[in-house]
Amino acid sequence: MGYQAETTYWHRIIPALGVLLLLGAVAKSVGELTTSGGLLEAVLDLILLSAPGFVMLYVGRWLPGTPIESTFYPRIVAWTVGGVFVMGIVLGLRVIHPGVDVQFTFGTQAVLLSIGSIAGLGIGVNEAQALTHAKALEERNETLKRTEERLENAVTQLETSNERLEQFAYAASHDLQEPLRMVTNYLQLIERRYGDELDEDGTEFIEFAVDGADRMRGMIDGLLEYSRVETQGDPFDAVGLDAVLEDVLTDLQFKIEDTDTEVTREPLPTVEGDPRQLQQLFQNLVSNAIDYSGDEPPRIHVSAEQAGDEWTISVHDEGIGIDPDDADRIFGIFQRLHSIEERPGSGIGLALCERIVERHDGDIWVDSEPGTGSTFSFTLLTCGEPASTSSGATAREYSSVRVSR
Repeated sequence: MGYQAETTYWHRIIPALGVLLLLGAVAKSVGELTTSGGLLEAVLDLILLSAPGFVMLYVGRWLPGTPIESTFYPRIVAWTVGGVFVMGIVLGLRVIHPGVDVQFTFGTQAVLLSIGSIAGLGIGVNEAQALTHAKALEERNETLKRTEERLENAVTQLETSNERLEQFAYAASHDLQEPLRMVTNYLQLIERRYGDELDEDGTEFIEFAVDGADRMRGMIDGLLEYSRVETQGDPFDAVGLDAVLEDVLTDLQFKIEDTDTEVTREPLPTVEGDPRQLQQLFQNLVSNAIDYSGDEPPRIHVSAEQAGDEWTISVHDEGIGIDPDDADRIFGIFQRLHSIEERPGSGIGLALCERIVERHDGDIWVDSEPGTGSTFSFTLLTCGEPASTSSGATAREYSSVRVSR
């Protein structure tokens, strides 16, 4: 109620001043006609005095519909009255100044005072608009500041929550190892001691249990690795991906030979990263390409393409492929597209790959169609002089027989 009353009060003062000017204009014109009888002078006085009055009436009606806040209306009134006051001072100084021999008629003085009021009104409206805009900017900045503070708090809480989840995952995974190892050892002990007394079903049941325990241990190891990507990673350094891939192919040499896998590779760049985690990344992708090759011997090609300060590394295979609808789901932890009987694996490998790439400020994705193979690509930031990847480069091959370079 107070705000509305303030708005109405100051809103009425400006048109009231306009009405006074209009009444003064009419009175001056009538007086001019009755005293001197000059019609032209009367019309001129009416126009010159009434024009500011109409302006004030218009502004008084226009003002409430503008974005100008009512708290600044008193400033507009003050500037309007101030314009008249300043013009009055000027006229007064002319009167008392002994060196000025210019006489203004009453009509001229009235016109000058009305012009002063219009000048003050214009300055007041302009200042009120500027102050309203400044206040809006200040409020917007305050809102942005509060939003930024809320976001910072949310980020801090999220980081704390992630840290606690990582600690929980590490503790849970680590603590599960010992009882699982005990279960496996006792099952194997039962098999050794009482194997002759067990029938075929009993032996098979123990094998299933041991196999399940082994798979559980693999999942726990993967979960441990996944939870420690951020907290247990090595500092970033310049990493030559050629050397990383070389180590991966050496580690997978027996798997490559057993499956008659052929790996072709283009020269790879030097990037900024964690050597151990990048080796894990390549090992998971190459190993998956072998596991999901289908009935034909695996054919894998590793390539690199530069765009600005970023490299896109791709691992292409000619395997069974992936339905595009599952392209995002496969990067989720424990997400599998095939049963354990169909394809081996813990369901953590690609989730771990995604987390490693995210730690390196990159992206990872897959382009694939069922039956046409898959291309897993990820981005890394370059470091130092990039390696040449011209089309004339000779691909190097690894298969069951290693090709010398």
